[in-house]
Amino acid sequence: MFEFNYRMKGAFEPIFHSHTFYEIYYFHEGKCNYLIGDQIYTLSPGDLILMYGMTLHCPKIDPSVPYIRTIVHFDPAILRPFLEMPQAIPFMQPFDQFKNYRLSLRSADKEEAERILGVMREHQLRGDPVGEGRLRLAFVDLLHFIYERCLQPLRRQKEFPSDKERTVQDVIAWLEGRYAEEELSMEQIQSELHLSKSYLAKIFKEVTGATIFEYVFRKRINEAKILFLLNPELAVTEVSFRLGFKHLAHFSRLFKQQVGVSPEKYKKQIREDGSGSGLTAAGTVERGTSS
Repeated sequence: MFEFNYRMKGAFEPIFHSHTFYEIYYFHEGKCNYLIGDQIYTLSPGDLILMYGMTLHCPKIDPSVPYIRTIVHFDPAILRPFLEMPQAIPFMQPFDQFKNYRLSLRSADKEEAERILGVMREHQLRGDPVGEGRLRLAFVDLLHFIYERCLQPLRRQKEFPSDKERTVQDVIAWLEGRYAEEELSMEQIQSELHLSKSYLAKIFKEVTGATIFEYVFRKRINEAKILFLLNPELAVTEVSFRLGFKHLAHFSRLFKQQVGVSPEKYKKQIREDGSGSGLTAAGTVERGTSS
């Protein structure tokens, strides 16, 4: 599976979606907050996003200005012949290791990326087998270009070196599906993960620098920002209860601590800004090829 959509235009209603294929998204022009999982990225021209498609994603745009993007959807299986060549470069490593990642390309790097995309478009327009073959080769060149610009962050990202860090990753994965439950407690975590509360609290703080419930509350507040951005008509009280807070005052206090403004003021900023693209991003979706 391989789809290349060059310099797409047009507005749409934002819809969170996921898919089984990988995606490369290049932002040419417009005002856009891109939501991937629980991260919000405020985009600038030249931003390129690598996406592991199973993560829910959605662009929130300002429809008053042109929104132009290039999107490639692909099944990594089509790249196997290139990866099995002698001395092949592991150009899929950024997707495998990061899952989702933004590259902010500027100056010469931005020009180079746009040149490769333009070459891909030229080959696509030929509409014959040779053009299709050269389009795939140009796409592999794009993947090499991306890999080269990911080398430093790839080297910085370490594997989990101990059972302790693997356990914390398991806790975080479990929390992803439970963070909004009102009755979430250390006793529940202990029971379901079969680890003592004291041990869990100790290793989580050591590895992440935060307590388990500091992490949960940060996750909830980030999720609240996404809800306000996508559904600005939602009441603060409703968002608070949706995310598991028993008391509105607790939600409002934590929101202001983390975001810098009250939830009411945040909602007002979204209304005044239109798309919310001028808001500060925290951290790091429409169906098919519309994203």
